[in-house]
Amino acid sequence: MPSAVTLIRSSSLAVAPYAYAATAPAEARLIFLAGSCPLNDDGSTAGVGDVAAQAAKCVENMTVALAEAGADINDVITTRVLVASARRADLVTAWDVVRETFTDHDVPSTLLGVTVLGYADQLVEIEAIAAVHD
Repeated sequence: MPSAVTLIRSSSLAVAPYAYAATAPAEARLIFLAGSCPLNDDGSTAGVGDVAAQAAKCVENMTVALAEAGADINDVITTRVLVASARRADLVTAWDVVRETFTDHDVPSTLLGVTVLGYADQLVEIEAIAAVHD
């Protein structure tokens, strides 16, 4: 079944590596995911000190949550990527992992540097909303 998500691009705004907006039809079922954290099955933090490894683990965990809700990465309508760092290079590292995952499905996204995240040694968290046809 085709995705319920339509990405909106703008020729009036600066070129960005993501769509500026996205829509879903009124009959779509929205899926609101908790922030995906870089946690292993035993609850320990994966990739301690490694932004890229943590971003990859967040994406892996997000993919599992999406599947359990009846969706996949192509059903995501927006993301917010949080990185516990004041270094722009760390934000770009996390973003590169997310961007590689989403490929052509470059949903509207926000990338934020934050002071701290909830788990010990956590550097990355990814929030997402998805939309699917029922």
